Amino acid sequence: MQFSEFFISCYRQLFYELRNMVTVSESFTKTLQQFIRDVKLEKVKGSYKVAYAVVELFSSLVTQEEWTTAKDLITLMKICGKMLVAELPLQISAENMVLRLLKIVRDEYTAACHQQEELDVQESLHKIVTSEEEVDDFSKPIKELKESILDHISEFQTELETSIENITKEAIKHIHTNEIILTIGRSAIVESFLKEAAKYRKFEVIVCECASHNYGRDMALNLTKNKIQTTLIADSSIFGIMSRVNKVIIGTQAVMANGGLRAICGTHAVALAAKYYSVPVIVLAGLYKLSSQYLCTHEDKFNQFLSPEPVLKYSEGVLTTLVHVYNPLFDYVPPELVTLFISNAGGNAPSYVYRLLSELYHADDSDLYD
Repeated sequence: MQFSEFFISCYRQLFYELRNMVTVSESFTKTLQQFIRDVKLEKVKGSYKVAYAVVELFSSLVTQEEWTTAKDLITLMKICGKMLVAELPLQISAENMVLRLLKIVRDEYTAACHQQEELDVQESLHKIVTSEEEVDDFSKPIKELKESILDHISEFQTELETSIENITKEAIKHIHTNEIILTIGRSAIVESFLKEAAKYRKFEVIVCECASHNYGRDMALNLTKNKIQTTLIADSSIFGIMSRVNKVIIGTQAVMANGGLRAICGTHAVALAAKYYSVPVIVLAGLYKLSSQYLCTHEDKFNQFLSPEPVLKYSEGVLTTLVHVYNPLFDYVPPELVTLFISNAGGNAPSYVYRLLSELYHADDSDLYD
């Protein structure tokens, strides 16, 4: 009898948990799946566009889904966030935005709790500690929490929209007259940065073609149209020409938690040559590219391998049967090869990345990657 009562109590507890479980609506799930398809089909392409689209998507989640407490909303966001991480492992900016929005929800809840509390001047230390524990639960219903979260998300969207503009404003501080700047591939932020500096300075740009993708050709063409003296070189000439270069300015697809880079293939060779000749390497990256993950925890989904045909033509039938050809899209650049990061929050050394991580993301959201 006691044994059956034990099972009955377990089923009652399970039923209570399932009844109170927060789930994502079918309509929003379809919207999320459509977004994932659009990213995979490259209808939404680029770190910035993906990041901005994720913020808009989760803003609609806050508005449309049913939730009563911050804890419910965090659960909803984590369910959708884990789906994004599983389906779009290469889109680090999407993961970053989920973590950033979770931090916004936690901050707004904590701020609202502090506003509701009547602080006493003679409040004991024990009461302060107890109140902090209650705040961390995130299960207290708060009026107008949705409005404050949406306002904060709106401010964050404005920050994203002005991120490239804020980075380009720093151009005149880092590029001087008659300097020779080297870059690799094509980056929208680097292109805007150089064009802004060209309004006030006269300098020369050397662009590495970034074989076998050849993104550097488009970059060189765009800079030339803007009347910037530009030279396109083969990747094999990087080390030979580096002694003439004053600065290396590059973009990146993501900044890892230790300050390392996930950048276009060939960037590691540029950074090594710059290190040999003591040329400073400046990396332009918005804060939406800052990942909380390390290479060792992200290695299985760090790179993407493209068709080897641009490296070795399929027509070379005899040779292709004798070798394995890899055509990676990204390089890992360790933090010791980077001199300075310039983000929309200003310039920072790679060693300062840990501080930015603590400000942008919350430690309790690391289970998003489980």
